[in-house]
Amino acid sequence: MASVTYENATLVYPGASEPSVKSINLDIADGEFLVLVGPSGCGKSTTLRMLAGLEEVSSGRILIGGRDVTHAQPKERDIAMVFQNYALYPHMTVRENMGFALKIAGEPKEVINQRVEQAAKTLDLTELLDRKPKALSGGQRQRVAMGRAIVREPQVFLMDEPLSNLDAKLRVQTRTQIASLQRRLGVTTVYVTHDQTEALTMGDRIAVLNQGELQQVGTPRELYEHPNNVFVAGFIGSPAMNIGTFALDDDGYATLGQARVRVPEQVRQALTAEDKSQVVIGFRPEALELVSEAEAASATEGIIPVQLDFVEELGSDSYLYGRLVGGGQLSSGAEQNPEKSDQIVVRALPHVAPQPGTVVYARIREDGQHFFSSTTGQRLVD
Repeated sequence: MASVTYENATLVYPGASEPSVKSINLDIADGEFLVLVGPSGCGKSTTLRMLAGLEEVSSGRILIGGRDVTHAQPKERDIAMVFQNYALYPHMTVRENMGFALKIAGEPKEVINQRVEQAAKTLDLTELLDRKPKALSGGQRQRVAMGRAIVREPQVFLMDEPLSNLDAKLRVQTRTQIASLQRRLGVTTVYVTHDQTEALTMGDRIAVLNQGELQQVGTPRELYEHPNNVFVAGFIGSPAMNIGTFALDDDGYATLGQARVRVPEQVRQALTAEDKSQVVIGFRPEALELVSEAEAASATEGIIPVQLDFVEELGSDSYLYGRLVGGGQLSSGAEQNPEKSDQIVVRALPHVAPQPGTVVYARIREDGQHFFSSTTGQRLVD
């Protein structure tokens, strides 16, 4: 087991004008489960492959256990990888697949058998040791791939979207098993996924990447409750945070369509001339509460009228999807996340949701707003 450190690690592919990974600085503690998450093409798998030695670092350093491995060969780094495709040898049994790396390394047969039996017991694979991969389910094959990594007893586990080929139910079950197993083994683990729900449920900490740049590192709760910028705010959470660019008036209110929100003084003071009297406000679906039409009519601020388009009943919750009354695009206001939509999502109690086509009135709960700069996308106040 060992810590992992990225020091200004950068990778520029030959012929490329821009780096695929830009000056990553990241410290991963000994025994920590860190998840690299971000949209497709953000550089998360490349960052992992740099640590594995499968991609050459253009500048900066990578250390494992305090040892500089920037230019070391993969076999010299004492790491084990689990890939999206299981990469099992079809002609070998489970036992042979799991022990193959040890056999190549020249380990004695009794050592190989001991480690394989122990890993199989941990992964509930004991009864499958004499089967071949074609006789296994997808989840069982993935556990075999993990067992192959475990028997090597590496300093660091690297996992590159290992659950992507599994169906939804099995993915939920397996991610729980992986997280529980990692905590029992205590091995430093770097896990790559594009699924932010996976990231929130598995990692001790999460590192969010976008366009090759590290956006924020923190615990799942920190990222969910205190995103540093618009991109993290919109990416972490399902359904995503409602984010809109509001116009700020002289009375300290921000408006978008018929929505009117009070902006705190410290937020107004943090705005610059470049923001042009605009502020990006985000609020999660659960930060909204439905109020009656009479209560909405008597309120002077904080009320958001929504024309309902669709109601999603999930049993324990209902999600109301609609549009802001009076128009107004919901968007990030930031260049790194320019997608626009006129949809707003409200979380409601189950079985009491209004019918689609009606207008409902939502109020942002106290401390439910997040304020960002309309020019930089950065959080305005802590």
